[in-house]
Amino acid sequence: MTKTTAGTGENAKTAGKGPENTSKTDETPDNDPATMFARNMEKLERFSQAMMKASIGAQDVLSTAIGQKNESETCDNPDPFDLAPGYAQVFGALAANPERAIAAQTSLWEGYAKIWTAAAKKAAGEPADPVITPDTGDRRWRAPEWSQNQAFALMQQSYLHTANWLNEIISAAPDIDPQTRAKLRFFTKQMTDAFAPTNFAMTNPDVIRQTMQTGGENLTKGLENFTRDMARGHGKLKISQTDTEAYEVGVDVATSPGKVVFENALFQLIQYAPATDETYSRPLLIFPPWINKFYILDLRPQTSMIRWLVSKGYTVFLVSWVNPDTALKDKTFEDYMRDGVFAALEAVISATGVKSVNTVGYCIGGTLLAASLAFMAQKGDKRIASATFFAAQTDFEKAGDLRVFCDDAGLAEIERRMDAAGGVLEGAAMAETFNMLRANDLIWSNVINNYLLGRSPRAFDLLFWNADTTRMPKALHLFYLDTFYRRNAFAKGALTLGGITLDPARIGIPLYVQASREDHIAPWHSVYRGARLMAGAQNKNVRFTLAGSGHIAGVINPPAAKKYQYWTNTALPTSADEWRAGAVEHPGSWWPDWHKWLARKSGKKIPARTPGDGKLDIIEDAPGRYVRVKS
Repeated sequence: MTKTTAGTGENAKTAGKGPENTSKTDETPDNDPATMFARNMEKLERFSQAMMKASIGAQDVLSTAIGQKNESETCDNPDPFDLAPGYAQVFGALAANPERAIAAQTSLWEGYAKIWTAAAKKAAGEPADPVITPDTGDRRWRAPEWSQNQAFALMQQSYLHTANWLNEIISAAPDIDPQTRAKLRFFTKQMTDAFAPTNFAMTNPDVIRQTMQTGGENLTKGLENFTRDMARGHGKLKISQTDTEAYEVGVDVATSPGKVVFENALFQLIQYAPATDETYSRPLLIFPPWINKFYILDLRPQTSMIRWLVSKGYTVFLVSWVNPDTALKDKTFEDYMRDGVFAALEAVISATGVKSVNTVGYCIGGTLLAASLAFMAQKGDKRIASATFFAAQTDFEKAGDLRVFCDDAGLAEIERRMDAAGGVLEGAAMAETFNMLRANDLIWSNVINNYLLGRSPRAFDLLFWNADTTRMPKALHLFYLDTFYRRNAFAKGALTLGGITLDPARIGIPLYVQASREDHIAPWHSVYRGARLMAGAQNKNVRFTLAGSGHIAGVINPPAAKKYQYWTNTALPTSADEWRAGAVEHPGSWWPDWHKWLARKSGKKIPARTPGDGKLDIIEDAPGRYVRVKS
């Protein structure tokens, strides 16, 4: 049998007959740029039609293709965070004050005039500096066209001026309560960031260049990526930040050797194998945040804090929180204290035979630990000898942008979402919130890379961990947001647990408090306020350290990397800025400074403990079952 190939021999002649068929001739190769572009645009049109159907409610067109049923929820409230009254107040006040309105319009048009004047000078060959210089860390404008091409430069300058002007209108509006102003500023910035010219194919020079080079293949691949992410989100866009198939928990990440030696409904307790012949007698118990999984502390061997700690001679125990389902929706903050902190303490004491342990609390795990310490102080419970806090807030007066979600409207919307999910906050919802805090880096850069440039997300262990989300029980999460973020009850001495009104100033044990200079989740000024709060009149043994970088890299910075810096100051003055002015800068990681502090509180050296040596039996190998549960 002879194989027939389209475009050759008699079949080509037959196929080519008739005036209606002019799409291809023998002289037009498959890799001809015009042919490639036409073919890719045809494919793009087909995908666009499918996406249009999805966008108007027929998401099952996508879901059917991969055998998934669309389960997206709907929301009847077009303004779930109640922004309209605030915007009405801002622009109503502007309209009612002609002088302010004229000044605002004048500022807008004067800025445009300066931009156009500078553009005209450059067009005439005269030197002219840009009217607006983008922030140093703003990576949206890295393409040379934004400074070298007149059209793109004019577009960039006009966008930046308009965005700055609109955000300034919100910031300068009179008679707006602080919570409303912060909320309007946050969501206005979200809007102006979304409308940046870099986010659109026809106004992004990198995308235009890629489209010309690939004949439009980047756009068709991008739409395929978009389709896949829509299907992953069951009809709601779930942007891929990394290759989630590149890693496996327990194989590529979370590989430090150890054993699970205790578990209950809320957590598994991991005891890590020693790496030295002798260890300090007092063990170290770590409480990571339950908003994410613990293995940020154990990503790769060269960056693992767990491996570094055991190499320094510590017996390390770590809480691996459960990824809660709807059966745990009624678990409370007090449950996490009693069945989490206190249960873990008892398990470590049983495993080692000690009377007291050193502890670590990271982020929200540190908030829980601080509340537990205050409870224990008032009960006379001395099972914790010292506590270290990584990027953990206890005074939420200056807690940053996350507070904008914690007014009446925000909490009502979060509760509605949790009710719709059966009593838990889905991990994707929390991830969306954190992504919004750094929208240009975590949202729009991926939109550009995945959908406009048509590239596949690269493998990156940190982003793999970030995408491995967890759920949160309704009772616990609403209590946390309302009690800490909204009312700041712990700092005000108004938090009651187990019938006891807690006083954070009564925490009398040694504390090491670490913050990160560029942390957008736990701002360092906020963490500093908490350090002073817990220092109190009775406890001067508090060491505050400020690290370079942010919420993750500021904490996970092994000494061997020789990155960033940290600052120390033995005093705790009233103002965080005053502390910073008197601080001494040191190069590299803060871990050795912490080790020096912690070693003095960890007792003498004894023969190394092995998991299973004490009263607790081994349940399974680390990292255990709980951390493998997907949201």
